[in-house]
Amino acid sequence: VLQNFLALHQITKRTISTASGRQFENTVPKKQKRFQEDNRIPVHLKSGIADALLYRATMILIVGRMAYAIYELAVASFPKKQD
Repeated sequence: VLQNFLALHQITKRTISTASGRQFENTVPKKQKRFQEDNRIPVHLKSGIADALLYRATMILIVGRMAYAIYELAVASFPKKQD
């Protein structure tokens, strides 16, 4: 038990560091410049082709589900006659 306590004491004495050992290039200024330029592209599409594809796929899915929901409402509003 004493050995576990000493090990825990050693762990708590160590400094916790969130800094990475590697140095990375700061790309924030480049991204800020790209997102702030006035080229009439909406912000949610400025990251490139991947954003455009995801946006279009989402819109297709939304329109498809809306059409299906309207169809189901129409079917439900005209129940079949019971004989």
